[in-house]
Amino acid sequence: MRGAVPLYGQVTVPGAKNSVLPIMAASLLCEQRVVLENVPQLSDVACAARILQSLGCRVLAGERALAILPAQAPASEVPPPLMRRMRSSLFFLAPLLARTGRASITAPGGCNLGARPIDMHLAGLAAMGANVEEDGAQLTVTAPQGLRGAHIALRFPSVGATETLLMAACCARGQTVLDGCAVEPEVVDLARFLSCAGACITGAGTRRMRIRGRPLLQGARFRICPDRIFTATLLCAVAGCGGSVTLRGARAQDCAALLRALRRAGCEVVRREDAVSLRRTGALHAPGALVTDVHPALPTDSAPLLAAAMLRAEGATLITDTIFERRFACAQGFAAMRAACGVQGRTICVQGVPRLAGAQVCAPDLRGGAALVLAALQAEGESVIAGAAHIARGYEDLAGTLASLGADAGYVRRAQRPLFENAPCAT
Repeated sequence: MRGAVPLYGQVTVPGAKNSVLPIMAASLLCEQRVVLENVPQLSDVACAARILQSLGCRVLAGERALAILPAQAPASEVPPPLMRRMRSSLFFLAPLLARTGRASITAPGGCNLGARPIDMHLAGLAAMGANVEEDGAQLTVTAPQGLRGAHIALRFPSVGATETLLMAACCARGQTVLDGCAVEPEVVDLARFLSCAGACITGAGTRRMRIRGRPLLQGARFRICPDRIFTATLLCAVAGCGGSVTLRGARAQDCAALLRALRRAGCEVVRREDAVSLRRTGALHAPGALVTDVHPALPTDSAPLLAAAMLRAEGATLITDTIFERRFACAQGFAAMRAACGVQGRTICVQGVPRLAGAQVCAPDLRGGAALVLAALQAEGESVIAGAAHIARGYEDLAGTLASLGADAGYVRRAQRPLFENAPCAT
């Protein structure tokens, strides 16, 4: 990849990775066919599909669509190799428990961002009548008499815990009240899908949700919401490289905190009902000190992307991540490109420099890998980024997308293959 080229053009934002994965797991709660539209072709989506297939479901792929035919009697154990492939495999815990009365899983995989406890998930399920047994990395949760509604207060608005308990509550007896819920757009999307399938949910998008359970949900046809982190990635790419790009389908309200920071840095932002445009022609100025937090604050996933955008900005940028202690592992790669940056605790400090130099670096995780791509776009000379499998988990073809905007992604990309080799999806 050769950098230092402004970006121009238009891109359509794909469906959100962090929305489609829990919704695929939630399809286990349905007794009829589920059709998902606007599905991105990601390795994590393929892994979720393989998990569904291992549990007895049929998964058929079409053009950015999936048809999921739930099993009448699904298995209750996720194969350990598939559990280790991604963090989002944890989303299968609650649907399996609600559907079969038993769920057996091992520790999930995913990016090494630091401690990611699941105690809130398990405490909430226990409050709904589940029995939890842990044996090393093996976790077995049972509810032979089924789950029952409960009043659960989360000590922190965890996206994962909110989604786990929301799915569990949809098929529990009686009413469940969830207090302290996460309000991220992906949580709202999951609630919308469940409601389309017949769930009774009120309060989605607020800190309190009420769910009245029913034995099983129906099927549904549902369109996945646009990916706000993909949006953030391209916004930060244009901020760092200069140019003008329109993102069709982007929802400005989902990335308002990032847009405010980019405006402070000297970018021009145009918000439309169904698109966001960003233009940067003058100097980029460091936006100062920023802190990530739960929605609607600056999202943790955008923190390394914004740091990459500011590597050549005038002044110093400080970004503190309150969610993960190892969010800025990409700083080592920045430094290899001769950026002036350092990490202390959970804070990265970036002092803008006039030029970056191409280097060979390695993606440490999904968003850190994307951040290194953004840094390479700004560097003079060629950069080679190893560990592309991390990036493929969340971006269908990031290099190809950037090349369509004028970036010199001068390397051979692997041919895009269908996610599945089975019959097409009859949608």
